Amino acid sequence: MKSINLGIIVVVLSIFFFFSHVVIAQDLKVLDKPWVKENTPTRRVVPYTHVREQDVMWSRRIWREIDMREKINHPLYFPTVKIDDRKSLFDVIKDGIAEGVLTAYDKQDDEFKISLTSTEALAELIDSQLVYKEDEFGEATIPVKVPVETDASKVVKYWMKEDWFFDRERSIMDVRILGLAPLVIVNDENGDFKSLKLIFWIYFPEARYVFANYDVFNRQNDAERRTFEDIFWKRMFNSYIIKRSNVYDDRRLGAYKLGIDLLLEADQIKEEIFNMEHDVWHF
Repeated sequence: MKSINLGIIVVVLSIFFFFSHVVIAQDLKVLDKPWVKENTPTRRVVPYTHVREQDVMWSRRIWREIDMREKINHPLYFPTVKIDDRKSLFDVIKDGIAEGVLTAYDKQDDEFKISLTSTEALAELIDSQLVYKEDEFGEATIPVKVPVETDASKVVKYWMKEDWFFDRERSIMDVRILGLAPLVIVNDENGDFKSLKLIFWIYFPEARYVFANYDVFNRQNDAERRTFEDIFWKRMFNSYIIKRSNVYDDRRLGAYKLGIDLLLEADQIKEEIFNMEHDVWHF
């Protein structure tokens, strides 16, 4: 009798240890690096230097366009599909809005006064696409519009709002990015390119706290990957000016310049900023 009870106990313990090892094996995450990645997930944002209004002797507000098709901007665009250790800039923004750590603002409001709820902002990412369903004869002739969610591959440009100013307390020309707005491709019913649509604005000083914890690919060194915050802080991207503060308030360069003339006008505005800083230091 004792031997039977002992056998039952051995069988029960064997089953228990077998399933416990299975659970532990399932929960154990395989380390895909020789080291544990600890730097980026715990990065903190470097605070801006305080600026007093009395010390700002000159300022200029400008809007830029960042084209993701330029090679230097590819680290912001790829990967278009999330992978374990990296996301595109758009996926970081979208996930931040979904999690409630980022606030989206109305696409017509680059002064950040009309905020959108998480549901309203994500609804802006839903577009419709025309597909054809089969009729009773098995032929695809019935047109039906189906919802399609915007993915990172369709976000090909960003608008950026920033202020340039000369701080006489520190004697430097400084810049502060105020907002970012993604632009997505809109296709027609045939799936061909139709236009670009601005989705919403995000307030960049708030987004810095999210951007600081996500890596960006470094072509030269996998062990020294920068974050999205580093990319914007160090100006490691290319862009061109599409608007500056003006008496018409909403007049963009494209309203009176086209093609190469628009780019030359944008370069002239950059030259004005450079000359302003140079003239302050002229002896």
